[in-house]
Formats: sequence, structure tokens, C-alpha cells
Amino acid sequence: MRNRIIAAIAAAVLGCSGPVLAKVSPAEAERLKNDLTPVGAERAGNESGTIPAWTGGLASPPANWREGTVEINPFPEDEALYVITRDNLDQYRDILSDGHIQMLEQYGPEFFMPVYQTRRTAAFPEHVYEKFYQNALTAELLDNGNGVRDTIMTSPFPIPQNGLEAIWNHILRYRGEELSFRSASATPQRDGSFNPVVNQYDYFFAYSRPGAELEDIDNKIFYLKTETVAPSSLAGTITLVHETLDQVRSPRLAWRYDSGSRRLRRSPNLAYETDLPNSSSLRSVDQKDMYNGAPNQYDWELKGKRELIVPYNAYKLHDETVRPNDVIRPNHINQDLTRYELHRVWVVEAKRRTGISHIYDRRVYYIDEDSWQILATEEYNEAGELWRVSEAHNIVYYSVPVFWTTMEMTYDLKAQRYYIDGLDNGYPAYNFEPGYRGSEFTAAAARRAARR
Repeated sequence: MRNRIIAAIAAAVLGCSGPVLAKVSPAEAERLKNDLTPVGAERAGNESGTIPAWTGGLASPPANWREGTVEINPFPEDEALYVITRDNLDQYRDILSDGHIQMLEQYGPEFFMPVYQTRRTAAFPEHVYEKFYQNALTAELLDNGNGVRDTIMTSPFPIPQNGLEAIWNHILRYRGEELSFRSASATPQRDGSFNPVVNQYDYFFAYSRPGAELEDIDNKIFYLKTETVAPSSLAGTITLVHETLDQVRSPRLAWRYDSGSRRLRRSPNLAYETDLPNSSSLRSVDQKDMYNGAPNQYDWELKGKRELIVPYNAYKLHDETVRPNDVIRPNHINQDLTRYELHRVWVVEAKRRTGISHIYDRRVYYIDEDSWQILATEEYNEAGELWRVSEAHNIVYYSVPVFWTTMEMTYDLKAQRYYIDGLDNGYPAYNFEPGYRGSEFTAAAARRAARR
């Protein structure tokens, strides 16, 4: 078997008739203070030393970084250890995903993967680590896995027992308490030409606020308001989302204000396989943030762990001197700005349930053991062909700290085009303390904002 599985963990998770007990024993939870990190990763490095032990991550920013400024590269002296290309990929197949193998074969030699020293930088505040431990003792899946209970603030299942628990860890991972930033997305043509769409993003994470209790947040994970700034033809468009925890019982609420009609309307179909707005049909709504929304359309299997080359510590892509023209190239982004490292990832396979309609028949997720962030995915069509490959390039945002994406892209291997999001270069640093209140994210508040 070509793919080397480090730890095989069987799981069939959907189709249950009652709650799936997921909380672990106190003795098992104590592992989060011993051989496992607070988030559930293996604290030790690997036998060969190519993956180091976890020592707390990048919990403190570089000495020359200043609060309120864009994150700087904490490893400016690092050089690539080696570069994987189409010509030498056979040497590395065992530590490459099928998606990256296909990218190398289809787009090489222009597409290559510079591999750097592995640095386990993912870090979170101490009070978040405490919640990981508490969640491990109490969290459970609801009926059929469409929601969770007895959990708050961050990932519910630091010691996962099945694939559905692992994907909920991504969906509910800690991303701060509130956030304001501006960035652009684009869908480059085959020749590399593009027209960016610039949006202002404002988040309020009800689930992650200190002191919050699950029964008090009205089934909400977060509130999100986006306002399109450019181009002029779309400027003034506002989208408001109330992201719910159990989306089968209480589906995602979404509204959209079109500056042309000057009306705020409900958007009931902003979920699942619906085309992501402004993505030229290259990405579905549930691919935003690598995966979001209700998991009820798939059966989820936890395949185990692998050592895999994945995007990590993408400070070159995040650099404030870089511009979209520096990033975007025909077929894929500028690989000179990327950084890949060898990390342990959880492998989760999602197979479309019988009778469900979705453009993706099978999906594979590679989830970082140190953060529960999905780092890469593969999407297959009904014929079983690899159709799309997605990457999440991540950094530690120093002011929190929190490990999250700075840029995401979905590569359509058949259309030979891609969608890219997170072109935040040239804009102010992310503000994780804008001082929002939940009342600012109601439909009435969005309507007032649209009329100003």
C-alpha cells in the first residue's frame, strides 16, 4: 500500500439512532497533560527526528514584531531543505497526498514544493487549552452527529474516536473571539489575468467567548458580516451569516443586501454544494474555511494519521510587501512564496451518503494534529476522478495567539483554473479586538449599515 498509515483507527459514525458517547475517562483525559499536547497531538517527535517534539508552539511573538502590525516571518534565515518537483516526486510519494502528486504531475515543472524544517508553531491561549481538557471529559455528539453538546470555546474532542469527531474539531476550533480584516479573492483565467473582489470581514465568535455556555448562545457558533469594497459593480453588497451549531435542527441563517435592489433578502441556499459567491463556480459554499456547515450529507471515516508534506508557516505569502500580482500565476500560485513542512495529520475520508445530491462524491481531509486546522483536501467526482485539490496556508497570528489560514485556494484540475481567497497583502493587520457586540450582527443592524 503506497500511502503509509501511521495509526489506523476505524470509524463508522453516521446513521446512529441515538447519541454517540464521545467523552473520555478522566484517566484518558490526563494524557492531554502528559504524552499528548493540550489539543491532543503527540507531544513527542517522530523516530527519525524530522518532526520535532512540541514545546509550546509560537506562543510569544518575535522580539521585533509590534502589536497592531502585520505578522513578520519568525524564521527569516530558514532555507528550503529540498524541493519536490515532477522529476523527483517518486522519492517522496510516501509523504505526499494524492492531490499534491497530481498537482506536481499536471503542472510541473512550474508547480514545485519547497520543503523547510518542520516547526510546530501552532499555539493558543492558556484558557483555551483548559477548555480542551474540560471538553474531553464532557463533549458528546448529538443524534446522528449533526451537532455537539457539553462543549464550548474550542474543539470538542481532543482525543477523537471517529471521523465525525475529527471534522467537528475543525469546525469548532478556536479562532479568537472577534475579528475584523480586509482581503481579496480572485478566480484567475488560464493566462493568469484576474480581477480581485475585495471584502471587509467582521466576525463575532459567540461559541468562543470567555464565560459563554452552550445553552446561552442560541445554537450559534459565530456571526459574520462581509461587505464588498471592490470592484465598483459589486461595492456595497453585504452578506450576513449566523452560523449555527446544529444546522439540521436550525439551518444556517443568511441574508444578502444587493446595492442594486437596495434590499436585504434571506439567502436560504447558502450552504452545501451551492456555488460560493464570486468563485466562478470553482468552489462550493461548504469549502469555505476548507470545510464548514452540517456534516449530514457524508459518512465520515477516521483513516488514521500520516506524516505528510503540507503547507505550513506561510509568512512569505502573508508578508505585507507582497501583492496579489506577486502571488497569482497561471494554473496555480507562485510556489516561490510557499513553504511546506513535514507534519503529522489526521486523515478523514467523507463518502456521500446514499440518496444525497452533492457535486463531490468523495472527499479526503488532512487535518493538522497541532491545531485541528484542515491543511489540504481532495475532492472527487461521481466517476471517482480527482477533480479539485485545496490548500490552506497558515500562520500564527501573534496578538492572540491563534493558528489560522492566511490564504486558501481550490485548484480545479479539469478546468485548469483556481479560486484563491485571503489576498490580504497591503491591507492593515488583522484586528482581533475590534470591540463588537452580538447586537451588531442582526438583520436590522445590517439593514441600517447598508443604508448609510
